[in-house]
Amino acid sequence: MDSDITYLGTVIRVDSSTVEVEISDEIPSSAPIINGRLYKIGQIGTFVKMPMGNITIYGIVSSVSNTSSKETDSQIKQLVGSRFLSVQLVGEKVGDDEFEKGIGTYPTINDEVHIVIESDLFDIYGQKDTGSIEIGKHSSSENLSVYVDIHKLVLRHCAILGSTGSGKSNTTVSILKSILGGYNGSRVMLIDPHGEYSSAFPDAITFKINDKGKPLYVPFWLMNFDELAFFLVGAKPTDDQRPEYRLLREWITNYKKKNFQLKAGDVNPDFITADSPIPFSARELWYDMNCWLNASFSSTKKDEQTDIKKFQTDKGNFENLKGATFTSHQTTTNANPPHVSKHQEFYSYEKKLLSRLKDSRFDFLFNSGEYKDATSSKDLHDLLKDWIGSINQLAILDLSGVPFEVLDIAIGLITRFIYDSMFWGRNETYTGKNRPLLLAYEEAHTYLNKNDSSSYSKTAVERIFKEGRKFGIGALVISQRPSEISETILAQLGTLIALRLTNSSDQSIVKSSSPDNLNSLIDLLPSLRIGEAVIVGEAIKIPSRVRIKLNNPRPASEDPKLVECWEKKYEESDENYKSVVTKIREQRI
Repeated sequence: MDSDITYLGTVIRVDSSTVEVEISDEIPSSAPIINGRLYKIGQIGTFVKMPMGNITIYGIVSSVSNTSSKETDSQIKQLVGSRFLSVQLVGEKVGDDEFEKGIGTYPTINDEVHIVIESDLFDIYGQKDTGSIEIGKHSSSENLSVYVDIHKLVLRHCAILGSTGSGKSNTTVSILKSILGGYNGSRVMLIDPHGEYSSAFPDAITFKINDKGKPLYVPFWLMNFDELAFFLVGAKPTDDQRPEYRLLREWITNYKKKNFQLKAGDVNPDFITADSPIPFSARELWYDMNCWLNASFSSTKKDEQTDIKKFQTDKGNFENLKGATFTSHQTTTNANPPHVSKHQEFYSYEKKLLSRLKDSRFDFLFNSGEYKDATSSKDLHDLLKDWIGSINQLAILDLSGVPFEVLDIAIGLITRFIYDSMFWGRNETYTGKNRPLLLAYEEAHTYLNKNDSSSYSKTAVERIFKEGRKFGIGALVISQRPSEISETILAQLGTLIALRLTNSSDQSIVKSSSPDNLNSLIDLLPSLRIGEAVIVGEAIKIPSRVRIKLNNPRPASEDPKLVECWEKKYEESDENYKSVVTKIREQRI
């Protein structure tokens, strides 16, 4: 076979994962033309093969040199003109069987090494089957489609990583469109903090803050007690020994128990806790706090409930955040009643809760339309149906209008609610394990930061990565700074789609998180072209360098047309920026 035009040379060294190849001096050209196609010998990242009877071993070129890595200085002098390749072994093909990753039989010294041509690549990647989607074209061949196993891509979790402008958003769109177009029963939910993706998916259902057609509501009462306490009054679990914290838990539990008759079905009050997702009124909670702070009482505490009504001069209105008023009270216990309230423990809680309720930025939580309270026309089953059960396979949650300080809680709340629905519905015919779901997280590094020990969203998403597979939930994270993402999440990634990364710390994270030990491919990250990715992991047959097709319509994440904009002449006016300032103040687009 050394007379074949594909012949490269022979194996001169073998270890557990790599072989070293000496290129033959008899090769007529460093760029042979085979079947009408030009091939470059020794290109980093290209494939070579080593035939051994009915077994063909495949490897990827990781380095090229004119000296062998094991030669001494005296030997090197005798090898002037020789060329050597270091090849990382990736898999093998036995007879007519399909290509498999991993090596069962190793090459030996003097075994022949050949160029992998286009027909060999087709043997490796095979044809599209019912369990795969096309992700792009192989960088070595415009005719070769690269497919990924959809089951492993989704349920073993994956990531799209790349620097700004490398093509992350386009890659995300390409993958999601392949999933949605290839599987009519698929369902995907995309968390979109910057509101970029609705333009790329005109057929998707998009929920957005203050949108007239499909407003995004995340009812605050979906939170468990720890989240409620932190969000409403700034309390933390470490405050559990404080009397006001324990009383707050008791009050919230009682509010929820009153509302056991719900649209989705009645709930046994004995099973309701402060963590149960049962609607209640935060305004009523504030009103009761305000009453206990400002009410007048007699000298004894046993009749305090009676005193509140006895000394009340105006009931106020909790919906309008108007507190009750009371008969003037004495400030000393020796004077005649009524006396000032002794219940000052709620002072800081009441002030913080009132400021939250008056802040219009939190309307999507407090004034959640048809999900506002127990008397509203809709319940959580309607919310689930809108998000993951509608005829639209893709639901986009546009969080661009969510205040940054509650973005963490909002994403954590959404994630935990979806997880709970898949967990408790895991055996239903229409959800859970019988209809899996992909959750995609754009700009993941901003809220899944490894250095944030108190992040609610990180805790919820980590749970998806650790346990979601068993209940039919897969996750996709999209980020430009993988070095900032939670290490727990990175450790659970089954497939990595890495576009151009120029930061050395980001490259090292990808290299250490890569499920395949193929550093030669990861080392290509700084030199990848826009829209080109290195894909490694469980979902792909062999680690590959792939060109992702350009999608149209595109997400609204492309660069501004700077030259075109700066060539225009603009009329300056005092009125120009009034609307901008108003939007800043209202926090609305």
